[in-house]
This record gives sequence, structure tokens and C-alpha cells, in this order.
Amino acid sequence: MRWSQFYLFTTREVPSDAEVVSHRLMIRSGMIKKVAAGIYTYMPYGWRSLQKLSTIVRRELEAAGATELSMPAVQPAELWEESGRWQEYGKELLRIQDRHNRDFCFAPTAEEVITDIVRRDVSSYRQLPINLYQIQEKFRDEIRPRFGLMRGREFLMKDGYSFHTDDASLDDSYQAMQQAYCRIFEACGLEYSVVEADTGNIGGSSSHEFMVLAETGESAVVRCAECHYAANTEKATTRGLLAPPALPANERQLVPTPGAKSVEEVSTLLQIEPSQVVKTLLYETEDGLVAALVRGDREINEIALTNHLGVQHLTLASEEKVRAATGAPVGYAGPVGLDESIRQVADSSVRELDGWVCGANQGDAHYTGCRWERDAGTVEWADILLVEPGDPCPKCGRPLDGFRGIEVGHIFKLGTKYSEKLSCTFLDNEGQSHSMPMGCYGLGIGRTVAAAIEQNHDEDGIIWPRPLAPFEVLVNVLNPKDPEVSAAADAIYASLREAGVDVLYDDRDERPGVKFKDADLIGIPVRIVVGGRSLAQGTVELSHRRDRERHAVAPDAVVSRVLEWLSADSG
Repeated sequence: MRWSQFYLFTTREVPSDAEVVSHRLMIRSGMIKKVAAGIYTYMPYGWRSLQKLSTIVRRELEAAGATELSMPAVQPAELWEESGRWQEYGKELLRIQDRHNRDFCFAPTAEEVITDIVRRDVSSYRQLPINLYQIQEKFRDEIRPRFGLMRGREFLMKDGYSFHTDDASLDDSYQAMQQAYCRIFEACGLEYSVVEADTGNIGGSSSHEFMVLAETGESAVVRCAECHYAANTEKATTRGLLAPPALPANERQLVPTPGAKSVEEVSTLLQIEPSQVVKTLLYETEDGLVAALVRGDREINEIALTNHLGVQHLTLASEEKVRAATGAPVGYAGPVGLDESIRQVADSSVRELDGWVCGANQGDAHYTGCRWERDAGTVEWADILLVEPGDPCPKCGRPLDGFRGIEVGHIFKLGTKYSEKLSCTFLDNEGQSHSMPMGCYGLGIGRTVAAAIEQNHDEDGIIWPRPLAPFEVLVNVLNPKDPEVSAAADAIYASLREAGVDVLYDDRDERPGVKFKDADLIGIPVRIVVGGRSLAQGTVELSHRRDRERHAVAPDAVVSRVLEWLSADSG
């Protein structure tokens, strides 16, 4: 493709709303253009990368036994009401009406539609298992769309669904999809990790996320180098924390702590460790107020707390509600003497504390010398600690390592959550009816391309992994008005195309400096520079975008050298 005939316009300006590298570079390199908040046009240069990833996805999924279809993006409310998600999903679900005032939604996912399809066609165990997928635009009305394609409202996603006769069959497909996803990200040339994850509002019994590793990743992940346990911090657990020294607990005492609200202020005032304080936070749920208790040196895992409580909504209680429930300002709540109508959930790590300190449910005061059996009310014990790097691995006890990751894929064992609600059943060999266990497999197409840029860039622009590069080779002619130079560049371009190389030919009449800047920005893996000075010496210049080390090569040897490089960089 000649640049002069290709719709590609770069810009030096950095978009004011771009907070991450991939957003900045995708805008500047002409890959995407903003239409509205969280909504982008995929421009030709960006679309080529998305299509290359889609081709890899299709190849690996079909090899794993999945079949592609295409479902409507606009879905009727009746199906979502049948599953219960019309009421549960929240404001991220874009609800719309047609001219007849019938309710629809722009789908963020397709469990309802796919289940409806299968229940109409499949009735016998002989027809199972089934594994279907699509690559389609989705819409989630994010309250704050940001990071370009990393967290947009409209996005390109691969979503797949499997249907089974039993859990063993579901396990087989789940493992097949997990392996297929690994092959996809390996084929893309990306460094990634598979981690245990929370199932979220999709539901189900278990799930795994696929994380592209990047310093700019929005997800915190821990993993064990010894046994390879890995999980995002929303799902991660730990074997147990080392208990701090016990404090005297002969008698509980009320001590003044004027102005000391935070754990740091209280521990400094009382000359104790933050880990010897029981921190109490009050949350609002649809079932009422909940007190969550954790060591003063740690944070609460709100996802784990939500799952333990079995609630849909969990938010920190307002200052007014805290004062009404405890009789004290925020910062002085504690489990001793707390209203018995407030459900108390304590992390297991505080169970070993003795002589601990807590808020006294009155202003400017704390209790010291507390014991659980003697002083606290009814407490539920759960693992609601937010795990941090350095905590013991739950499997082998080795300290966990931490890193940042970008979620690009997520697979779930849904079980019968949707098949039961939508009456998606089959008859077994004895004529008995059963709900079909289901699996769900999502992969962000645009998000993966953006994550690849987050992982592969420098201060000058993108450094594409070859499998995802919009083009594999850039031919850069420095003086297209010089007949000899132009003829040499044309010949190299034609030869590369004949050899099946995906090549962009920068034939623009621009200054060399502009062309070099653009070449660095758009990040095509292999660059060929054809100029009068090098041709006079019987060579052209080859370089990799990643290291930019220049190699002088005879024009008639360019194609073989390029093919050699591309083969070595096949991802």
C-alpha cells in the first residue's frame, strides 16, 4: 500500500484527555479518532491491527472447536428481564426504545441471546457440547470512559459461550478455551499472565483473567514464582499474616484520643503498631449497614466483602449515617458496643490479635486492651483482606510478587445461572430434563491492541510486535522526485509485495525528518530507507524499529534479508 493512497494522517499534538500511552499514541498515529466520550472510529491504520488480531483469534478458536456466528447488538428487554439482569445490571446498560415504545438495550454482552438461540434448537444430550463465539461491537455506558480503547463505552470484543451436559464437559471446554487464549496471546508476541479472578456481575463459579503485563496496567496482580499461583488482588488470598505482638488485655480501658481519627494518628498517640489496631469501616448495602473489620495496617477487599455478604451494592457509608449509627464522627467506629443491628464481618487476620485497640463509638476516644470473646459482639469471620505483594502465597507460603496488568481476556464457568432462568434444558439418555451448564469466554480485541502498545513503545512512538503490526515493513523513499531513487524504491516495494510481505510504501513528498518522525511514531517493525547517498554506494538501509540499528544491504538482497528478519520475529 502506498502512503499517498492510504488514509493515514499523523499528528504531533498530544490529545488533552489522553491519560495513558496507548491512548496518546493511537490518536497521534492515526489509528483512532474520537467521536464522543468513550466512542471512537477505527481508522484504516488501526483497523488493520484489529483485523490481524481477529484473524489470530479465529484461527485458534476454530482449532479448539468453536464456531463463529453473529448476534444482534440491539437486544430486546424481555430476554434480559427473563434472566433478571434488566433490573440488576445497573446504569452501564444502555436502555433504548424503538418507535413502538418497546424496550431494548445495546448489549454489553450476549448471555441472554445465545441461551435463547440454543434453547430453541437443542433438546438432546446427543447435540451437546456446543461452543459458539462472535466478534462484535459492544456498549457499556461507563460513568467515566477513559484511556481510549482501554475503557471505552463502545468496544470491539470477542465473546463466546459453551453449553454442556455436565460439569466434566464444561471443565473440558474451559480448559480448551484457556489453552486457546494462551496460544492467542503467545501468537501476538505479548508477555502475559493467567490469574484467578472474581466473576463479577457475569456470575458463575470460577473465572480466570488474562493479563498483559505493563507498568501502566490498571489492575494489581500478585503471583508466586515458586508454585505459579496468580490472582488479581480482588480475588487473591493469603495463607495468613504474621500476628503482631499482643498488647496487655487484662482490662479494657477507654482512653482519650483527641483529634486522632486515622490509624496512623492513633498508633502514634498510643505508641503502638498500626497492626495492633482494629480498623472499622461502615458500608451501606441494600440489606442495611455493615461493619467491616481489618487490621489497621491493611485495607479491605471490597469485592471479597461484597461476595461474602451476597449483596449487589456496597459503598462506604456517608458521614451522616456513620454518626447516626455510632454516635461518633467518622474515624471512631469500633466493634465494642456497636449497635447489634449492624452486621459485623471481620477479616481472619484480626482473629489472632489480643489486647487490640479500636474506636469507642464516641468522639475523641478509643478502647485499649480489647479481646474478641469478652468485648466484641457477634462477629462473622471471613477473608476480606486486600492482599499485597510480600504476603504469603496461599498455596506454598512463599512471599507473593506484585505487578501491574491490563485485563484483555476473561473466561468464566457460568454453571446453570442463565440456563435455569431461561429454561435452556436437554433430555438425558433416560429422558430426564436438566439445565445446561454453560461457559463464557470474552476477549477484548481493541483492548488487546491497546495493551500491546502499552507494553511495546518508547518515547518516539509505537514498537509493534510483528503479528499485530498494521504493516510488517515500511519502505521509506527520501527523495521521490529523483528518478533513480524512486525507481529503486518502487522495485523493492514490488518485490516485497510479490513475496507476500505486508508493506507500506512512504512515497510522500515530505522532508526526510518528517518521514523519520512518522516512521518512529507508527512503529512498523522493519524499515527500509532508500536514499540517493546510500544508492550511490550500492546499498539501501535496513533497520528494526525496536533497536533502530542500521544495516547497509544491497538492493537485490533486501527481500531475502527482510524475510529472514520477519521469520525470526514471528511472535
